[in-house]
Amino acid sequence: MKKGKILLLEDDANLNETITEFLEDEGYIVSSAYDGYEAQDRLYESKFDLLLLDVNTPGIDGFTLLQDARDNEVVAPAIFITSLDGVDDLEKGFKSGCDDYIRKPFVLKELLIRVETLLRRGFFHESSDLISLGDEIEYNTKSNELIVNGVAETLGNKESALFKLFMKHPDEVLSHHRIYKELWDYDEDPSDTALRTYIKNIRKIIGKDRIVSIKKQGYKFTSK
Repeated sequence: MKKGKILLLEDDANLNETITEFLEDEGYIVSSAYDGYEAQDRLYESKFDLLLLDVNTPGIDGFTLLQDARDNEVVAPAIFITSLDGVDDLEKGFKSGCDDYIRKPFVLKELLIRVETLLRRGFFHESSDLISLGDEIEYNTKSNELIVNGVAETLGNKESALFKLFMKHPDEVLSHHRIYKELWDYDEDPSDTALRTYIKNIRKIIGKDRIVSIKKQGYKFTSK
């Protein structure tokens, strides 16, 4: 089972290939780019669970790429790969929207630890794979299973992506437009009918009152 999809921006061909092969061996899907423009194109063509960005890259640098992504509501966690060690660079990186830094040279095991930590804590910063939602409901962040009274229900790909989006933004009204942007790739046609079906399927598992329809606005997941 694939663990998640990662966008890798690294202009050093050898390091790019090494990181890609290592993460793929660990069960991740990696989309690699060698310059900022290529990474930017990939970023808006698909949805990623994590961004792994070199800072000094041809075309668009990692700082600018991530700042633009955040301005366009890309919420995937991001790790900068850099040889820079100045405090000003560190501050610039976090202001642009990164979640973590790893400095060159690094061992691949350290990179894996940082990747898995960010992906695991992408919701409520829990250290456990199981997140309690109350009412005897838990969510397994590794297997994408909703567990109700000890019974596990596996979500489909779009349903899983939708539920993760809700969990990242509890008690917040998510517009239809934002949901479409997060769930459907650029070459897919968003479907209101399909979205209602995904909502219905999740409600069957966790109850109707946990996902509230806000007329003419969108949906809200109640954290209780």
